[in-house]
Amino acid sequence: MNFLSGKHILVGVCGGISAYKSAELVRLLRAADARVRVVMTATASEFVGARTFQALSGQPVWRGWSDDRSGMDHIELARWADRLLIAPATADLLARLAHGRADDLLAAICLASQAPLLVAPAMNQAMWQHAATQANVLLLRARGAQVCGPAIGQQACGEVGPGRMLEPEALVAALSDTFCDSALAGLKVVVTAGPTREPLDPVRYLSNRSSGKMGYAVAAAAREAGAAVTLVSGPVSLEAPPGVPVVRVESARDMLAAVLQEVVGCDIFIAAAAVADYQPVEIAPQKRKKQPADCVLALQSAPDILATVAGLQPQPFCVGFAAETENLQHNAHHKRLNKGIAMIAANQVGEGLGFDADENALLLLWEGGQLQLAKDSKYHLAKRLIEQVARHYQASTHSTHREPHATYSA
Repeated sequence: MNFLSGKHILVGVCGGISAYKSAELVRLLRAADARVRVVMTATASEFVGARTFQALSGQPVWRGWSDDRSGMDHIELARWADRLLIAPATADLLARLAHGRADDLLAAICLASQAPLLVAPAMNQAMWQHAATQANVLLLRARGAQVCGPAIGQQACGEVGPGRMLEPEALVAALSDTFCDSALAGLKVVVTAGPTREPLDPVRYLSNRSSGKMGYAVAAAAREAGAAVTLVSGPVSLEAPPGVPVVRVESARDMLAAVLQEVVGCDIFIAAAAVADYQPVEIAPQKRKKQPADCVLALQSAPDILATVAGLQPQPFCVGFAAETENLQHNAHHKRLNKGIAMIAANQVGEGLGFDADENALLLLWEGGQLQLAKDSKYHLAKRLIEQVARHYQASTHSTHREPHATYSA
C-alpha cells in the first residue's frame, strides 16, 4: 500500500558513491505522488549534479546557505517536511546529527525540523563497524531516528561487509510504512466530506464553500491508522486518498442514502461534510427564467445525516464537525449535545481558516474534556484528530465492553 501520495518528503544527499542511487530514489518518490525537495551537502555535488535532482524532483535544489535568501527559508523548509530521509547518510553526517551540530544547511534543517527522521547509512564496512559510528547510531535511534540498513555486500573500495546503502525501492517502502500505524486496525470507518448541492432547477443549486480538503485528510489519516475507510463525498475536485474507496454524491438526500448503506457494520462515523441545512421545497423541472419582480424561494429542512446515524442501534462512535463564525465553543458544545454524539471538532471559519483553505485550527470537545489544536495543515490536524478519535473509541469500547462490528484487514 502506498501512503506517500501528497506527502512532503525532504531528501538529504551526502557526499558518497551511493549518491547515484538517490536520483532513482527521488524518481520513485515522485512516481508515488510524493512532493519532494532535495538538500545536498557540499560534497554531494561532486558525485551527482544538482541539475539531476532538480529535473527529477521538479523543484530547486538546496546546496548551501547561499540558497537561503531570507535567512529563514531553511526554517520554512524544515516545517514543510512530513519526513526527512538522508540517503546516503555518511559517517560524518551521522556524527554531526548525533551531536546536534548545525554546521551546514542539511544538518541545520534536521535540527530545526520536528518531522520524523530516517537515515540510510552508506560507508566503508570498517567505518560502519567502528565504535564511534555505532555509538552515534545508538544515540540517533534513542532520539527516535529510524536507521534503514545498511545492506551487506560488495563495496566500491573492493571490500565486502555492511555499509551498502539500501536500494531505493526498499527505502521508498520503509518511508511509506512510517505513515501507517495500527491505532484503528481492524475497524471500519465511514467519513463524509465536501459540500452538498441542493438543486433549484436543472441549472442552479444551493451550496457552500466547502472544498472537502479536511474530510479527505481525515479519511487519509484514518486509513493510515489501519482502518478500512469508506469516504462519502459531495462534489469536489480532489483525488481519492490512497486505499480509500469513494462514493460520490450530490445532494443531502443522496449523501444520507449512501451513508446509511455504508454505515452498516461501521465502528466509527466521522461527519466532516458541510451538509446543507435547507433545500428547496420544489425543484423546477426546467430552468427558472429571470422575472422582473423579486423571487421568494421556499425552503425546507434537509436531512440531518449526523443525527440520523447517531440514532442508529447499535450506534457507531460518532464524530461531528462544527463550522462557526462566532461563539465557537458554546455553539459546538450545544451541537454535540443536540446530536447525541461522542466528539465534535469545531473550527472558526473565515480569516484564512476553514473553507477553501489549506490550513485550519480545531477545538475538540467531548464529555468532560476538550483539546485545542493550533493552526496547522489540514493533514497534520487530521492525524492529531484521528489519534484522539482512536483513544476515545478504545476508552468507550473498554467502558461498555463493546466489540468491534467486524474485522477488516488493513
